[in-house]
Amino acid sequence: MPAALAATPAAVLAAAGTSGAHDTRLIVSALIGIAVIITLITFFNLNPFLSLTIGSVLVGGIAGLGLDKTTTSFGNGVGSTVASVGTLIALGAIFGKLLADSGGADQLVDTIVGHASDRTLPWAMGLVGMVIGLPVFFEIGLVLLMPVILLVARRSGQPLMRVAIPTLAGLSAMHGFVPPHPGPLAAIGALNANLGQTLALGIICAVPAIVIGGPLFATLAARWVDVPVPELFGSQRPPADGSRTAAAEAERHGTADDEHVEADPEPGGAANRAATRRPGFGRTLGTVLTPIVLMLAKAIADVIDENGTDAVKRVLDFVGTPLIALLLAVLLALFTLGVAAGLGKQALSRSVEASLPPIAGILLIVAAGGGFKQVLTDSGISKVIASWVTGSTLSSLLLAWFVAVLIRLATGSATVATVTTAGILQPVTHSLSSSHVSLMVLAIGAGSVFFSHVNDAGFWLTKQYFGLSVGQNLKSWSLMETVLSVTGLGMVLALSIVV
Repeated sequence: MPAALAATPAAVLAAAGTSGAHDTRLIVSALIGIAVIITLITFFNLNPFLSLTIGSVLVGGIAGLGLDKTTTSFGNGVGSTVASVGTLIALGAIFGKLLADSGGADQLVDTIVGHASDRTLPWAMGLVGMVIGLPVFFEIGLVLLMPVILLVARRSGQPLMRVAIPTLAGLSAMHGFVPPHPGPLAAIGALNANLGQTLALGIICAVPAIVIGGPLFATLAARWVDVPVPELFGSQRPPADGSRTAAAEAERHGTADDEHVEADPEPGGAANRAATRRPGFGRTLGTVLTPIVLMLAKAIADVIDENGTDAVKRVLDFVGTPLIALLLAVLLALFTLGVAAGLGKQALSRSVEASLPPIAGILLIVAAGGGFKQVLTDSGISKVIASWVTGSTLSSLLLAWFVAVLIRLATGSATVATVTTAGILQPVTHSLSSSHVSLMVLAIGAGSVFFSHVNDAGFWLTKQYFGLSVGQNLKSWSLMETVLSVTGLGMVLALSIVV
């Protein structure tokens, strides 16, 4: 008699009960781990790196991974995070320091502030985040724009959140909704969606999400989280009365002198720079856009000819890799920003060296967040969520968003949430039209950016860069992500009625 037929009903029920108990154990372990991390950081003021490490070990132990597997999983997560995000943060920090020390960031800031009123500045920053975020990862866009965000806030005299939130909204929405980002591209492939249709619908969904989650929500975030601009890149303080600086006003009226760097009384500011002149706006913008153009060219080449083997395709694949694109941008900045601004070899060396120590803590915290995420993933959380989907009667689009939200909350990765949810819901697409398959991709993308918290690298990047507490970051960054997600879902559901 076959083993399946030989199994008694009691044995089947026992096995199901065991499986249910195991699933419950996984969920409880994840909830306890997240609660412990938040408690250690918030109430005991323990360093986030230590808190994340303790939480990871605790989750692995409760989930039944065992000490060896837990430490291995945590180590793999730390290593992969440092190898990917960590190196990009380091290169971005070097690039940002060169941008600041050469006066290039000042040039960009004065131009942006000079051509935008107090009312339109948050909208301009949202547009900047959207354009920069179109071809690049959120983390890359963040480290590229960080000196600009900080200096615009400082020079304009506006609250940090009014400048930062719109920029972050633009970056994050592009990452979640629009190809060629890896998450949407993977979902398009898994669900066999039409790329052009998804791209067009994605932009339609992203723009309202950025408007509501960016400039509009920034007004509330600035009230809830009123913090000073941090000194990460050593920039000029805003006037005590909150008015614009003389340089900003001069730029607005077309009288700014682009060849000179303003005096700056702050340690580490312009007064301590060896730069004797500012690089021009065009040269600075071209340098900033270099890695973006390289990565966008690679993405376009991949879409046009995914399996191409010609020399041009191979070159674009190489130079468009984020690590290589940023490395080339740093090397270019040494000349177009450093040498062109009058920085000698010693000044350039000091600038590069000074850029790395401030990000050591950020690297460790982000790496520990990657380790925590890997422990959650290896414990089988995604499989548990997949089992819950079976037999659900929810709308396919709402279901796609909900599953992506659960995986996002559990793993902290928008890309993991997108790819996993697309794999889970692939069988559902057989009964959907082409436009609704594209909308399912976008519903998954909306869910993948829902409420970033302690297991997300982006959470720690924004917290550390902006000098926020965990509570402040939850009230600003995390809520902004939630607004983007819910608004995106609303647009998807609205579009499903008319397309």
